[in-house]
Amino acid sequence: MHKDKSTKKNKGGKKLDTNYLENNYLTLVGKVTGEKNFSHEIYGERFYVFNLEISRLSGNADIIPITVSERLATDEMLTAGKKLLVKGQFRSYNSYENEKNRLILTVFAKDVIEVEENEEEQEENEIVKKDTITNEVVLVGYICKAPIYRQTPFGREIADVLLAVNRAYNKSDYIPTIAWGRNARFCQNLEVGTKVKVVGRVQSRMYEKKHDDGTVENRVAYEVSVGSLEIVEENDTTETHEDENQEAV
Repeated sequence: MHKDKSTKKNKGGKKLDTNYLENNYLTLVGKVTGEKNFSHEIYGERFYVFNLEISRLSGNADIIPITVSERLATDEMLTAGKKLLVKGQFRSYNSYENEKNRLILTVFAKDVIEVEENEEEQEENEIVKKDTITNEVVLVGYICKAPIYRQTPFGREIADVLLAVNRAYNKSDYIPTIAWGRNARFCQNLEVGTKVKVVGRVQSRMYEKKHDDGTVENRVAYEVSVGSLEIVEENDTTETHEDENQEAV
């Protein structure tokens, strides 16, 4: 068994041990790509957005937007190529553009830790990376829209499920999830209001948005690819459905 020799540190030089809300938490490990951009400021605290590139076993990669406070990460940590461990929540908010409402998704960072590697560790990580969690999200929420079940021309079963996940201050995040195979068949019969627990990974997907004037805009969708799904009953018993973690290409 190979030991993890990675050195991990946050802005203060130490690892934070933070307890996150149980109904929405994730762990991502990837490399910074591009430059950070200013997002907003609250009570003098500035927040920035940067993209984290997370490799898949297939060789493809997901590019996930991360929102982070200036108090959690230095400028040096957010330079392109830096490898980071991000812990936080998958959140949503509404953006009004051209008199239309658009759901924006981002990872809200609770903790950011730089992962330093030398050449020997990089070679070792190539060997053990299949056993390392680099992209996992856990959501407990309510189905707020009737699931959409469909099959591709090749017979692949897919279900789109929108979850409402509660958080502090009477707010909710609306997270799109996509289920495959047996999970998709199971989801098609779930009623609105059903409480479920989903374990999966955050993925990015390119698509084309056609406008009324005939123009086409390339956009990126963010969603949770479902690996396992449980119905959460009032008496805390659960019915679990698992499927192979299939990736969108």
